[in-house]
Amino acid sequence: MASRAPQQSSQMAEETPGFLDALLRDFPAPLNLESPLPWKVPGTVLSQEEVEGELIELAMGFLSSRNALPPLASSLAHEAVSQLLQTDLSEFRKLPRQEVEDNEEEEEKTPVTLLDAKGLARSFFNQLWEVCSQWQKQVPLAARVPQRQWLVSIHAIRNTRRKMEDRHVCLPTFNQLFGLSDPVDRAYFAVFDGHGGVDAARYAAVHVHANTARQPELPTDPAGALREAFRRTDEMFLWKAKRERLQSGSTGVCALIAGKTLHIAWLGDSQVILVQQGQVVKLMEPHKPERQDEKERIEALGGFVSHMDCWRVNGTLAVSRAIGDVFQKPYVSGEADSASRELTGSEDYLLLACDGFFDVVPHQEVAGLVQSHLVRQQGSGLHVAELLVAAARERGSHDNITVMVVFLRDPQQLLESGAQGAGDSPVDGRSRGLPSDLSEPMNQTPRRS
Repeated sequence: MASRAPQQSSQMAEETPGFLDALLRDFPAPLNLESPLPWKVPGTVLSQEEVEGELIELAMGFLSSRNALPPLASSLAHEAVSQLLQTDLSEFRKLPRQEVEDNEEEEEKTPVTLLDAKGLARSFFNQLWEVCSQWQKQVPLAARVPQRQWLVSIHAIRNTRRKMEDRHVCLPTFNQLFGLSDPVDRAYFAVFDGHGGVDAARYAAVHVHANTARQPELPTDPAGALREAFRRTDEMFLWKAKRERLQSGSTGVCALIAGKTLHIAWLGDSQVILVQQGQVVKLMEPHKPERQDEKERIEALGGFVSHMDCWRVNGTLAVSRAIGDVFQKPYVSGEADSASRELTGSEDYLLLACDGFFDVVPHQEVAGLVQSHLVRQQGSGLHVAELLVAAARERGSHDNITVMVVFLRDPQQLLESGAQGAGDSPVDGRSRGLPSDLSEPMNQTPRRS
């Protein structure tokens, strides 16, 4: 479980120097070749494209474990990773291996430059030490002052499954993490639900946001940047899956709040909903094989949709789009859908969750559950995700469950306004791309592979 409460600027200003002092006391000098690494290395080898995302993940995991405040952790990670990427990484290059079977197509045999992950990690920690030493004298302003305060409640459980294959991402300091200096505030939130193993979900949780930040159209077309980030992450993971013989896949949903606009993108049946003035607004339609457009797409490619315990693609997967699933491509598509919506300030919160939640808790019941929790907790929303996960378990969910609630207004204000959930309700009466009984005030851009 994780709950993130807003930090006051004065608190950050006071804690930042102390954090750097404590870190440098524990690590008074750069690591030598015999020194143990202070955090787990991301695998054994990385492709050139994977380096930025994996090192950012390494940095944020390490700094968060030491309770660095998010603005400082993001700024330190960006500075250290950026400096390392400007150096010559050829010393970490590993000899190519036979990575594909002889009977695969010739164009799939393009050599991939692989780098030694442990060596990169050691070099990164030394670069981080250099940055911390410099900032101990003078911390940049951007590392101390967040662009916006966020309250986010997150809870995730393995439930009765043998393994936990969900992953989630909460990046309220997206701009600082990627060194974006334009005046648009950005925050990124995501839930990924793996199947057949955790590799694809973990990969998506590391690389979708990194790929989003790389897209040149991010300032002008954020929804398009999210779609391209999903597509590129899928492509990258398929290469990794072939190299390492991985068979897993992952659905996913992400929300990027850029200024006063909400952008979402999704693959499969992980979902996001918006609650506005106590009313649930459905933002998207999940990708399931029984959807007529998905069924037609799969059959046009030569696949089939059949019903076993549920509708499945080629008799196997219960979702029709996902990252990974190398042996089900192209029937299980890696092309995401996206939508955008202007925010007016009357929105209460976003809820992102996997199918372990949405399969048993109807959309129209979410607002009532949250409001009841706020009443009992006297307006505190820190632990609302725990309540929602417990509700899913009580209703019979045996799957992994991940719930993330991103408050767009102060929960105390929601309590005082007495907003009550009364089911899906159209906000502006417009519906696009969804069945007629669903409210859809989003500007949705469908994508078909």
